[in-house]
Amino acid sequence: MKKYVSLLITFLVCMLLFQQPTSAEKMAPKELKAAIIIDDFGGGMGGVRDFLEGNIPITAAVMPFQENSTEHAEWAHKYGIEVMIHLSMEPKKGKRSWLGPRPITVDLSPSEVRQIVEDAIKDVPYAVGINNHMGSLAVENEQIVRAIVEVAKENRLYIIDSATSPQTKFPEIAKELGVPILKRDVFLDDISSSSHVQQQMLRLAKVTEIKGSGIAIGHVGVTGKVCSIGVFQSMDEFKKRKIKIVPASNLFSGKSAEKFFIPFKKGS
Repeated sequence: MKKYVSLLITFLVCMLLFQQPTSAEKMAPKELKAAIIIDDFGGGMGGVRDFLEGNIPITAAVMPFQENSTEHAEWAHKYGIEVMIHLSMEPKKGKRSWLGPRPITVDLSPSEVRQIVEDAIKDVPYAVGINNHMGSLAVENEQIVRAIVEVAKENRLYIIDSATSPQTKFPEIAKELGVPILKRDVFLDDISSSSHVQQQMLRLAKVTEIKGSGIAIGHVGVTGKVCSIGVFQSMDEFKKRKIKIVPASNLFSGKSAEKFFIPFKKGS
């Protein structure tokens, strides 16, 4: 009888051990990942070479219909950097010249919006996603946003909402149509100073530690050099905090996202 009880206890202990995660598994740290999207490729050259040759897996957001749009997209792909379309959209304030050629404005019909997005995809090779340039007015227009999200779905592009308006329609429409979407957390160079960029990178690190992932947006062009210096000077801090910089597509998770697109990997 004692032998039977002893065997039963041993069996139960073994079952519990197999069912419970080990202490090492319980203590395994969650991988922290952040994406740094750099807008305005295709236009101004400030910081372009620095970012593309800087050995940091940024995500290059290329404005279509610019003089260097196709070239910058091809150049980024050659360097193993993920490419997305930086779609120019009408803001509530700002100069018309800031929008560049063929912006999406609120006076356009859904079919005209669709045509612009389809042409942008042709003009920016290797793009796997879309984010908005400005757009605080246009992103609040349901018809316009729906047309953009429909084309994104048809072409298996994810969306990053640059969060230029709290009333943006992107999240609800993307969810309705089943298009993967994430939102920007931090702007890096809203003040043109490398020390400010470093402060914003620190904010990105804190957001990432809280949420497990984070997204920052910076720019090439006028603030490009300043932005690149601030980003590069922050890398030691990110390594210290064990935060990995990844292409934006690598932040998506879940079966729906996996079915929608293949996350970008260098050399793909």
